[in-house]
Amino acid sequence: MMLLWPLLLQVPDDARIDPPFLFLALLPVVIAVVLAELSEGGMDARVLAILGVLSAMNAVLRMLSAGTAGVELVFFLLILGGRVFGAGFGFVLGVTSLFASALMTAGVGPWLPFQMIIAAWVGMGAGLLPRRVTGRAEVAMLVVYGVVAAYLFGLLMNLSGWPFLLGVQVPGHEGSLAYVPGAPLLDNLQTFLVYTLITSTGSFDTGRAITTAAALVLLGPAVLTTLRRAAKRALVVGVADEPAVRA
Repeated sequence: MMLLWPLLLQVPDDARIDPPFLFLALLPVVIAVVLAELSEGGMDARVLAILGVLSAMNAVLRMLSAGTAGVELVFFLLILGGRVFGAGFGFVLGVTSLFASALMTAGVGPWLPFQMIIAAWVGMGAGLLPRRVTGRAEVAMLVVYGVVAAYLFGLLMNLSGWPFLLGVQVPGHEGSLAYVPGAPLLDNLQTFLVYTLITSTGSFDTGRAITTAAALVLLGPAVLTTLRRAAKRALVVGVADEPAVRA
């Protein structure tokens, strides 16, 4: 609902539209609850230490890449961490990685909660991929997932900010691509998809997808082996549909 509420809004003409800031205020509380639950019953101290290390590495990688031309080095490690340690771990890793990187790069702003929650979905989705796939097929599966996740991340981040842009004009496109409060759902959705296709799909999102895919191909097998060796000494319990990893 943090992302979709503008599309579902029904308002009278000339009414003032304010974003529901309650969603942003509740998000830190929800994150605290998730972290408390996972640390109490789902992770031991060693897994929490791995979570801290991976979060710090992701923060540094994001600071180095800075998203220039869509180059993002965060998602490949996020996907691999979720793949090895499960959906719950991947969700928390996405939250902590983006939060830590925002503190390091002075990137704290109204966009941060959306970045955190969408990155969390990326890590969680990697943990929900089929566990029976191994070897080269596993790397290929992660590459495909990484490409899809890269485009979806850009799509959802655009949706978080697009309703607040006024008078969007794109060279080469006639008419405005701005959000119209109270307009029919399909009309606003069509306008948004055109806006995303023109402004980010062929540039930033494609760069993110290429970077993620290349990193998974070149570094994926080695990082997967390293993380799985670390997982053998850790304890992860309470993960649905996944066997427990015990020392």
